[in-house]
Amino acid sequence: MRPSMTIPAARRRPGTGLLYLLTSGLLWGTGGLTGSLLSRAAGLSALSVAACRLTAGGVLIVIFLTVTGRRWPAGRAAWTRIAVIGGLAALYQSCYFTSVALTSVALATLVTIGTAPVIVLGVYRVTGRRAGRLAPVAACLALTGLGFLVGLPSGFSQTTVLASAGLAVLAAAGFAAMTLTGARPVPGLDDLTVTGFGFTLGGLILMPLAAALGGLSFRTGPEAVGLLIALGTGPTAVAYTLYFRGLRQAGASTAALLALLEPLTGAILAAFILGQRLSATGIVGAASLVAAVIITVRGAGEVREGEPSVPDQPAPGQPEPGQPEPGQPEPGQPAPVTGLVDTC
Repeated sequence: MRPSMTIPAARRRPGTGLLYLLTSGLLWGTGGLTGSLLSRAAGLSALSVAACRLTAGGVLIVIFLTVTGRRWPAGRAAWTRIAVIGGLAALYQSCYFTSVALTSVALATLVTIGTAPVIVLGVYRVTGRRAGRLAPVAACLALTGLGFLVGLPSGFSQTTVLASAGLAVLAAAGFAAMTLTGARPVPGLDDLTVTGFGFTLGGLILMPLAAALGGLSFRTGPEAVGLLIALGTGPTAVAYTLYFRGLRQAGASTAALLALLEPLTGAILAAFILGQRLSATGIVGAASLVAAVIITVRGAGEVREGEPSVPDQPAPGQPEPGQPEPGQPEPGQPAPVTGLVDTC
């Protein structure tokens, strides 16, 4: 009998995943502008906008799943994943927008978006999983670029800045945990379903907090309703679905680094639409972020992220390095007499 040999499955190419992640980052960049316009039109606080964003995005997906006849999630594992994603989304959004309320968007964005990839890379390091060789370089370059792009707040007390930074770190931890969790699929649960039900749950968790802290008096009108639908669709429903889908192919650390496109896109849109021109340091920061994104994309295909850092093992049925082939004599031993070979 011929010995059977197991052929390892082909590794997935990260190209499609990178496209999903790049698209999600660009869509997230439109969320800041849309959310700001919604806050003015509907009279909502920043935390209330976050609650409405999650709820609207999740409900729109659930409606789409229902209308198209898609199956709802079933089983304990599926609903556990949905609950985890919903809780982490609520944690991320609430901590981030509370940090914004304490100081400024600049500090909250700098700490949250800059710390998230560092946390993911730290988890990879501790657990022995591999990331791209250039990932630490891209993370350092990204932190520098964010500092130049958004700057540091002034006019706040030291206690307020520390509290705001602490909440931003919690937001980063929530986003990083959501990224690492979403990178491991649950059988029978697709990305659209987990985003829809998870974000609906996350929005419902945030609603009481938003009502207690900022109020939920929504000034209805065509402009406010249109902005809410736009915010729930592009930067939320579509962006996060693509993000969860892309990070499974390109890896968690790559996904966290490509989230840098959010502040970069937001700054560019603010410059062109709101007339908020970038300073010289802001331009340097934007260029640094572009370089970090390019390094991340170029290095994404080096290794399959998430694999343990272990030495390469021989294929099944193959000898260890330095050992003779099966049926071959040991070094210094005479060759055996060969006869008929069974090849059936």
